[in-house]
Amino acid sequence: MSTQSSQFDLNHWILRLIAFIIDSIIILIPTYIIYFIIILAVPLSWGFILLLPFLLGILEVLYFVFMEVASGSTIGKKVLGLQVQTVDGSKVTYDKAFIRDISKIFWLLLLIDWILGVAIPSRDPRQKYTDRIAGTTVASIKPAFSSITAPQPPPPPPPPPA
Repeated sequence: MSTQSSQFDLNHWILRLIAFIIDSIIILIPTYIIYFIIILAVPLSWGFILLLPFLLGILEVLYFVFMEVASGSTIGKKVLGLQVQTVDGSKVTYDKAFIRDISKIFWLLLLIDWILGVAIPSRDPRQKYTDRIAGTTVASIKPAFSSITAPQPPPPPPPPPA
């Protein structure tokens, strides 16, 4: 786990943004499939313009909550070596994950959440605003794009025979 620092870390926020973009691309695929199935099944009207962002928001919240509780990170976060955890380092629960991810229901709410997290100082500069409410944070657990954690150093050589 990474140590907390009291200053803003731009690299951390860039990695989080890239992870979010990866996860959003993953979520867009089933969202478009569901959207087109609904369009084919129901007569078209102007209301279908609002259906796609609604579906995307609901599926993103469900995906993020489920993945963060089940494995501690989403696919995008895993690729970039990030993990969601509580501020004391324990596993995230469904209620905490839901609170931290509710802003993903609409892009403007998420943008405000990130801006408030960066603009308002806190003890843990890795937290967006809803992370502070939920008592969670995103920690770097390994280098980005690494498939495994850093190897343990080899054991010390045995003492010479006496």
